[in-house]
Amino acid sequence: MLVNQLKHNRRHAFLSIEMPKADSIACRLTVFRPHKPLLKPLPAHRYEFAQWKKATVSIDYHVEAEKNFYSAPCRLVKELVEVRLTASTVEIFHKDKLVASHPRLMGKGKFNTLPQHRPKEHQKYLEWTPSRIVRWAKESGPQTAAMVQAIMDNKPHPEQGYRACLGLIRLGDRYTKERLENACARALIFNAISYKSVRLILEKGLDRIPQEEAPALEPVRHHNLRGSQYYDEKGQPLC
Repeated sequence: MLVNQLKHNRRHAFLSIEMPKADSIACRLTVFRPHKPLLKPLPAHRYEFAQWKKATVSIDYHVEAEKNFYSAPCRLVKELVEVRLTASTVEIFHKDKLVASHPRLMGKGKFNTLPQHRPKEHQKYLEWTPSRIVRWAKESGPQTAAMVQAIMDNKPHPEQGYRACLGLIRLGDRYTKERLENACARALIFNAISYKSVRLILEKGLDRIPQEEAPALEPVRHHNLRGSQYYDEKGQPLC
């Protein structure tokens, strides 16, 4: 009963509100005219949904956003920044100031690097260099150094390989430097130039398998199998 009474009261209150007639333009103008000074013009651009995240600029002066990498000014290495992501752009802010803007990349593992963000020679903040990373890799052995060099050589800019190289060198702390050397040697033989390849070799223990040449296989002989002598020089059967 109480519910029905509330519904009745609500309906009565709604019907008692005086609304302007729908076919009367004058009435509608009368209702909305007092609000006109308060209205603002529509935005010049459509609203675009954006996501925000915090990130630290890595030693390769890039930040990671949705599995891709975007450059920031190299002076911001190790600094905390805010990243704004929309469907079409990625913007990087440092202390509420826009410091970089990129078109958003699709896929994974891609880099967008602006030339003006790259460090110049002899600048004080140029702490990491390709030669320094190679020297560090040599502490594990020559195969590790060769893999690190190959990873950087495969990138448009050596700095884009820094993350993978440092991650690869750290595998020596987890699996020992000796195993890392063996894994890099195996990956280089198969031209598997990547951090992921070396990590998988270590995870599966493939580095423990000796690198031996595959034994020569004897040809299978069967009366239904014909050798090359069955064909002439033009590939046509002789009979």
